[in-house]
Amino acid sequence: MREIVTIQVGGFANFVGSHYWNFQDELLGLADDPDSDPAFANHQQYLNMDVLYRTGETHKGIPTYTPRLVSIDLQGSLGSLSSRGSLYNEEASSSSVVPTWSGSVFTSTSGVREKNLFLQSLYEEEHDRLGSTTGKSESHREISDKDIVESLENGVQFWTDFSKTHYHPQSLYQLSGLWVDPMEFDNYGIGKDVFSESSRGDEISERLRFFTEESDHIQGFQFIADDSGGFSALSADLLESIVDDYPSTPVVLYTVRGPAYQVNPRDRKRTVSSNIHDAISFSRLSSLSKLIVPLGLPSLSTSKACSFLQIKDEKPYHSSAVYAAAIHSIGLPFRMDTLGPTVSSSYASGALDVNGMIQTLAGQARQNQVAILDIAMPAPTLSGTSLNTSLSLSFFSAGILIMFGCKAGSFLRNLESLTPEISEDVEDVHTVESMVVHGALGSGSHRASIAEVTDAVNAEYEAASTRPIFCHLSTARCPLPIPLPFPSIFGNRVGQNGELLSNPDPPSTSSSSSRGSLDVHSIPIAARLRSSAAILPFLENRLQNLGRLGIRLGAPASELVRSWGFGKDELEDMEQSLSKMVAALDPRSEYSSESD
Repeated sequence: MREIVTIQVGGFANFVGSHYWNFQDELLGLADDPDSDPAFANHQQYLNMDVLYRTGETHKGIPTYTPRLVSIDLQGSLGSLSSRGSLYNEEASSSSVVPTWSGSVFTSTSGVREKNLFLQSLYEEEHDRLGSTTGKSESHREISDKDIVESLENGVQFWTDFSKTHYHPQSLYQLSGLWVDPMEFDNYGIGKDVFSESSRGDEISERLRFFTEESDHIQGFQFIADDSGGFSALSADLLESIVDDYPSTPVVLYTVRGPAYQVNPRDRKRTVSSNIHDAISFSRLSSLSKLIVPLGLPSLSTSKACSFLQIKDEKPYHSSAVYAAAIHSIGLPFRMDTLGPTVSSSYASGALDVNGMIQTLAGQARQNQVAILDIAMPAPTLSGTSLNTSLSLSFFSAGILIMFGCKAGSFLRNLESLTPEISEDVEDVHTVESMVVHGALGSGSHRASIAEVTDAVNAEYEAASTRPIFCHLSTARCPLPIPLPFPSIFGNRVGQNGELLSNPDPPSTSSSSSRGSLDVHSIPIAARLRSSAAILPFLENRLQNLGRLGIRLGAPASELVRSWGFGKDELEDMEQSLSKMVAALDPRSEYSSESD
């Protein structure tokens, strides 16, 4: 077994995680559904869900299958969900009597938040599944899928409002004793000592240890962290603890930020605070992870990545779904099983573990641990391009190692970045890529075979003019399932199986031109991680802001960073580290001599 432990830190990170685990839950359900697409029914032959999940049982002996997850958020962030999850309903025992206290004791409790229509329907389904033999109670009423979809579109407040996953009691951690409005938990300094205060660090580490110690052979940590406030500092402290406790276990870190987090450029004070935060946050987090993937475009609604989507930037429920789809897709190789030539070649190819992915992207000519994540959502239908190629191929880690090729083609042309502040069309001879295509459709909207997808991608790479060193290709027949609580973000050109329609039908919800889970059941996706000089603007902006705002004489943020607990020596160390990252990508950079 090659387990992965997932960590989610912060409000938006947990929105992303909620969608991510909904995808996994939907895959598990479709595998047992005799009426589902064969691509879903067969996915368990090559996708090992035990990599992400653990088996267990409740105190009543009921078997459970829950994510190997530690989720961290503010007190009160769980909405109507108990911090012990929904399977283990017993509350932790606590006594209201303190032996050393002889005075009166008062208990103050908050009211129970009412479940929305989606959560009510889940509860009633679970009630029926566990064996209600007397029929439906008077309180049990039919809730239509259409009502559920509309309710979620208009009423999601918490990430638990649309979560269909059961969680283990060790998974959900709230920062007790930290009574702060989420809108005020918005700067690096406010989260600086949260991990070390009280016993929070020990409590979080103990929960993490629960999942790691029962693992046979953990392959890595998948870390999703808010990068827009105090959670960034908390994530850095937690990562530092993980590096100390698990020095040989790699961490892949996705830093996420919702489009709604944007500072008005006219607000000088907030702009300075935001820019110095971004510089310090990235510097610390990148130094503690083997691979860091920044995610968070200023606007998804206007981005090329969402050409066929209708995103409302003000809704984290919308934007988080796109980032979750990308993280799910790019991580599929981590759980691919190699079960023999027949199964692997028929349903999937290109298995790769976490360390293999990191070595592929960061272990080449330069030690660069920052990657750009691109996505085509949905991926285009395979073109009729001739698949006979003379390209020389080598096999790499059970996948395809494509040498000297990468040009705009069907898949490659449609891949767009979810990483902000990058350069377009950069020619970088040291570029390295890891690409995943799953659920691709062929002509006639049939599910393309692994060989068809591989040949089509190879043909695109062969016609390349811009040439990376190599690209690892992973493919799978299973598309991205669209669960009921997925937001209605598809444009009317996206069909039921993710095909692009020339004459689209009107969506089933007449009040909107967008489509959701009632209209779109699955989509093909292409995702790509790349180590490229295209990330230089992102790095240079943080390097320049660190020096200009925090270090140089008269720097406008010098007092602010001191209040956050950073001295000048520490900031200069960060500056040197960022300079080396820039110089590794561009030896001609003005920072190269500074880092020698």
